[in-house]
Amino acid sequence: MSYQCILTDVKQGVGIITLNRPKVMNALNATLCREVGEAVDGFEANDSIGCIILTGGDQVFAAGADIKEMKDQSFPALHAKNFPYIQRDCWRAIEDARKPIIAAVAGFALGGGCEMVMACDFIIAADNAKFGQPEVSIGTMPGAGGTQRLTKAVGKAKAMEMCLTGRMMDAEEAERSGLVARIVTAEALAEQALKTAAKIASMSRPTVMLIKESVNMGVSCSLDDGLRFERRAFEATFAFEDCSEGMNAFAEKRKPVFKNR
Repeated sequence: MSYQCILTDVKQGVGIITLNRPKVMNALNATLCREVGEAVDGFEANDSIGCIILTGGDQVFAAGADIKEMKDQSFPALHAKNFPYIQRDCWRAIEDARKPIIAAVAGFALGGGCEMVMACDFIIAADNAKFGQPEVSIGTMPGAGGTQRLTKAVGKAKAMEMCLTGRMMDAEEAERSGLVARIVTAEALAEQALKTAAKIASMSRPTVMLIKESVNMGVSCSLDDGLRFERRAFEATFAFEDCSEGMNAFAEKRKPVFKNR
């Protein structure tokens, strides 16, 4: 497909989505968010894709929402539409994806940009990455998960401070606080994100989907319920041809050949 505000590519079984509004630091507007959602849905439906990368390139992820587009909005209009390009067109596609989505973040991921990467399954950050929810500085507040996902990732005290002051968190603090899975150099970000995504894509896809579902379940339920769900998911993997292949390959000291079934 041809897009106005994003670029897409496929490498090594990985679908890559790159935000592409460089003149405005990849500010999120309705078109960009709709196109991200469409691209995610397209990669979800593509049987050759096993993992997805969402990135803004090697300079910036996204400096926030497009304020020029947002500044004339009214409460009745936002409430009636449920801020559609955030809640439905983009975030829902990311949240509902069964294939893992890795956010590869360089430079600023602020406001809606920070909320977008937190909706992904995990973040690989360049050493120049900065995260934050600065909405309070323009008289509003996070509206697409900033007060919720940030709190779950880094805890109440740090999330409260960041949302109330607009303070940015650098890559080292983000990794130390649990927001970021790993830090790499800015020069190595694309390569390392692709290497990680390709490794995931090489695994048994039904098993990967069950692992993702189980981890997400554990975030939102009690430990007992999570353990029960995990146990049933684990048992279900024994119905997969890939499970038999993987165990036989291990016993025979060879590389498994997964067929994603």
